[in-house]
Amino acid sequence: MDTGALVGQHIALEPLGPEHVDALAAAAAIDRSAYDWTTVPDGTDQARAYVEEALAARHRGVALPYAVRRSSDGAIVGSTRFLGIEHWEHPTGPPDAVEIGSTWYSADAQGTMVNPEAKLLLLTRAFEDWRVRRVQLKTDARNGRSRAAIEKLGARFEGVLRNFQAGQGPAGAVDGPRDTAMFSILPAEWPEVRGRLLTRIPRGD
Repeated sequence: MDTGALVGQHIALEPLGPEHVDALAAAAAIDRSAYDWTTVPDGTDQARAYVEEALAARHRGVALPYAVRRSSDGAIVGSTRFLGIEHWEHPTGPPDAVEIGSTWYSADAQGTMVNPEAKLLLLTRAFEDWRVRRVQLKTDARNGRSRAAIEKLGARFEGVLRNFQAGQGPAGAVDGPRDTAMFSILPAEWPEVRGRLLTRIPRGD
């Protein structure tokens, strides 16, 4: 799989590395009130551990993590990744199915073109380069904001899996097992999803 950067008009997705630790900590510190249901590092030590965990997952071949860099000012404004990478037929070739997740953005990047373009870059890589058969997205069933954002993409809601995984409550508190809302996008649905995303991304002159 290609592990290089994904570059768009307004952002670039850079392969996550130790060089991003301080910038991730700074981005996460701007305003933490929007992270109630999301695992986001708090401080430099947690950011370092976050990056180390992501790189270990990449080494095992189960994730491709990225730092999100905003082009207008060069700031790192969050992180996202491919995970749940599955090879059904050819273990050494492109994946057959992936998940997009572990996504968070700084407060000043939320509600901007950052997320639509990040999703466009990731989904283009998945469907047009790798020719995957399924992209999965999931979130805590209680996280209405995240569910609305996934539905806005055009992803199909598949249901809620009860007590599916470890949960996180407000302010990052451990919250027992969580119910998880599951969504997916299939190849036939990609053109419509792509069109939706393009309407949300300002065109450069």
